[in-house]
Amino acid sequence: MRLRSDYRQFPFAGLAEINWFIVLFMTLIAGIGFTMMVSAGGGHMVPWAAPQIKRFALAFALMLIIALMPMRVLMDYAYVIYFLCLLVLVGVDITGHTGMGARRWLSLGGFNLQPSEFMKLALILVLARYFHQLHPEEIRRFTFLLPPVLLILAPAIFILREPNLGTAMILICTGVITCFLAGVQWRYFIGVVLAGVSAAPVAWHVMHDYQKRRVITFLDPSQDPLGAGYNILQSMIAIGSGGLFGKGYLQGSQSQLNFLPEKHTDFIFTMLGEEFGFLGCITLLVLYGLLLASGIIVAMRSRSSFGAIMASGVVALIFTHIFINCAMVMGMLPVVGVPLPLMSYGGSIMVSTVLAVGLLLNAYVNRDELPMRKVPKL
Repeated sequence: MRLRSDYRQFPFAGLAEINWFIVLFMTLIAGIGFTMMVSAGGGHMVPWAAPQIKRFALAFALMLIIALMPMRVLMDYAYVIYFLCLLVLVGVDITGHTGMGARRWLSLGGFNLQPSEFMKLALILVLARYFHQLHPEEIRRFTFLLPPVLLILAPAIFILREPNLGTAMILICTGVITCFLAGVQWRYFIGVVLAGVSAAPVAWHVMHDYQKRRVITFLDPSQDPLGAGYNILQSMIAIGSGGLFGKGYLQGSQSQLNFLPEKHTDFIFTMLGEEFGFLGCITLLVLYGLLLASGIIVAMRSRSSFGAIMASGVVALIFTHIFINCAMVMGMLPVVGVPLPLMSYGGSIMVSTVLAVGLLLNAYVNRDELPMRKVPKL
């Protein structure tokens, strides 16, 4: 029996409707992440693996609730969620917790929450809601593109103030890709690219010193092998030394001897490459590919534009994270501090990624629903 978009069905009436293949791919990726965190902890569950498993379990329960939620609920509260997240970002700018030279977290009862990670989900929801209300001919008009541009830039500005260039890049890329998949004409994106290129000198001028060092290090890591270039050089050494099959679990010299920094967070893909080699990396990327392909199928099968855009946004978000992180640790992009979804240690990134999968599952469960376009446009 199909799950109807009815509040009385919420939250447990349609477990059979969930696409459990998506859940399986997500859980397998997270399991690889937990395994690598045990390795990062020297073969012990603490300090990394045990807390991350608990966060995953909590997020998993929330994911099921979101998956079975009527799509109308997400539509009705999309703007509310967006502006609440934006308000929290403003709070971070004013009273946020400072760590590693950046103000990115809110301290909540001993737990540090990074609101920018959840802002990405709010952006996907609000863009899906906005474009759902438009007719195809309206999407092609320039005047109707101003609201989504503002919806993307507003949180990006506050995230850049933290400063958090990596998350701001992810947010902007996710928003732009979502707009493109919603039907915005490609010629507008050419204008955006040209504007970005012309603004590069200005961007360089306003960048922080450590961000400039990252760009210079990307161009030539050997300039400062014991300073700014240390992370990426150790990362490339570790990946290269893994070879085809890797050195073996808990046998990576760069990671186990602590030459590799941030091995449990941004550089966890590097540790996987060192211990399990090329085959281990390919296995992980295949699982990511299956997860993303499943998301694309969900977007294509959704009868409502809201569900299709929401699923497309989730795919864009996860793909952007994977691409930037993997390219970063292999020296193909500057180091910008982007975690690998479901793999890197961190409560906010783990919970937000699992909740993003919940949105994807919601689009699948409600793939035959056709929410009415009855909400006024911005």
